[in-house]
Amino acid sequence: MEKPQYKRVVLKLSGEALSGEKGYGIDHDILESIAQEVKEINHKEVEVAIVVGGGNIWRGVAGSTRGMDRATADYMGMLATVINSLALQDALEKVDVDTRVQTAIEMREIAEPYIRRRAIRHLEKGRVVIFAGGTGNPFFSTDTTAALRAAEIEAEVILMAKNVDAVYDSDPRTNPSAQKLTKLKHMDLLKNSLGIMDSTAASLCMDNRIPIIVFGIRDKGNVLKAVMGEKIGTVVGRE
Repeated sequence: MEKPQYKRVVLKLSGEALSGEKGYGIDHDILESIAQEVKEINHKEVEVAIVVGGGNIWRGVAGSTRGMDRATADYMGMLATVINSLALQDALEKVDVDTRVQTAIEMREIAEPYIRRRAIRHLEKGRVVIFAGGTGNPFFSTDTTAALRAAEIEAEVILMAKNVDAVYDSDPRTNPSAQKLTKLKHMDLLKNSLGIMDSTAASLCMDNRIPIIVFGIRDKGNVLKAVMGEKIGTVVGRE
């Protein structure tokens, strides 16, 4: 049996990826599909940590542009990621995948507090760990959370599941001539506005030499393909 290329991964899911065509809320069919994909790689003994955004419920930046205090808006966004994380945990446990949610903001009645060594121990025992609540600080995105947690738990790669199948030089939804970019360097993310992640997250990945694979979540089997080392989407930073 062919072995996975990666032993420990961070899967980054945007909140929008959970919302499907509606663009808001949680699409349960997509939730179930993601759970099945995670189960597949978990059964190949890949250690999986997940960071999920909250943009399908609330976006802190959008709230602040309407006059809301930015820190308050961001804390609301962190709570939205907890809602998504609990929904994802439920979907995973329904397909018999042992899962733990760890939050950067303590709420012990529903999730564990984030403790690095405990998270690593869960992963070593084959449990999926979902990191909720962002970094616990306002002004930081969940992309930065993914980069930070990946560095902390020594993940080998960040798998960025998007609603588009790769990175393009412009928005393919508005520009039919947009060119797909299959390979990039971390510095390209900092120099060009490619819409993959913010500069803080990109810098963290570059400084810690964490490769990123960007691919479409809507194509079934892509998570497994990425873990097995198949060429899909866009690879950032790997030689």
